[in-house]
Amino acid sequence: MARARAISVWAAILCGAMLAGASAQGQNEKVYEGEIADSQCAFNVHSLSASHKEMIDMGSAGKTPTDCAQFCVKQRGGKYVLQTKHETYKLDKQDLAEKSAGLKVKLTGTLDTKTNTIQVRSIALR
Repeated sequence: MARARAISVWAAILCGAMLAGASAQGQNEKVYEGEIADSQCAFNVHSLSASHKEMIDMGSAGKTPTDCAQFCVKQRGGKYVLQTKHETYKLDKQDLAEKSAGLKVKLTGTLDTKTNTIQVRSIALR
């Protein structure tokens, strides 16, 4: 009986610690608004305006921001990023970002300030 009580106490402590960790992580979550772009255009690798304009104007990357972002990731080695008015963030879940390439979104996640990478929880179209 004492052993069962000790196990119950440890289970309660472990459960409480897990809930506290989940709560702390949720507190750091933030909603970001911007465009799912590609790193090539957003970081001016082959762009002068941190946009898709030059690539689209050249005609080699399609006719829309979606075409350009997908082209630059698949053909030019880029990664999907979130481009806001003031900042560009790397994204950990490329598969989620790909579904919204070139589109305006509200992204929910937690920013790792050391790597400037958002751990993405969800992406919704704006």
